[in-house]
Amino acid sequence: MVRGFLFESLETVLLALAVFLILQASVQNFRVEGISMDPTLTHGQYLLVNKLVYEPIPFQSEETVNGQVTPNIRRWIFPFHPPEQGDVIVFHEPTDPTRDFVKRIIGVPGNTVEMKFGVVYVNGNLLEEPYLGKRDTSNLAPVFVQPGFYFVLGDNRSASYDSRGLGPIPQENIVGKAWFSYWPLPSIETLSAVLGFLR
Repeated sequence: MVRGFLFESLETVLLALAVFLILQASVQNFRVEGISMDPTLTHGQYLLVNKLVYEPIPFQSEETVNGQVTPNIRRWIFPFHPPEQGDVIVFHEPTDPTRDFVKRIIGVPGNTVEMKFGVVYVNGNLLEEPYLGKRDTSNLAPVFVQPGFYFVLGDNRSASYDSRGLGPIPQENIVGKAWFSYWPLPSIETLSAVLGFLR
């Protein structure tokens, strides 16, 4: 009787621990600081970030271009899917990994991103951005996004420190995809329902 009770208690504790570890590995909470993502995300808003959706498996390969072999090219396999244009992500700031930023992916590897009077062009095509509030009028010379990097911008362009200053973000700095807004309470909703984040 006592042995059965102890076994059930131990089983419950181990199950709870397993669930906790799985949650720790797959989601993380994040507080939005500042106004760089207005009007999509506001200062003080709390998000759950999906850490597994982009989890890459790194591997090394070689690349041959015009007969020249470049060894040890770092590449990734994505069991789910790689980060995509339009995704809102949380990432570690490249020059200070203790700081986390939230921005929107504009350019993926292989894209060329430029801005003309606040209008974004990707590979020469105008990017429709219905999520923006007031547009700024800034310009950006064409930037080619290298393999393993992502070009990100804040939705509030005039008040955002993003790839225009940081440069493209390395894949390994990405924490995860903004998934769910859970605070403040009146705005509880899945971000995927509003912005089509999840596929």
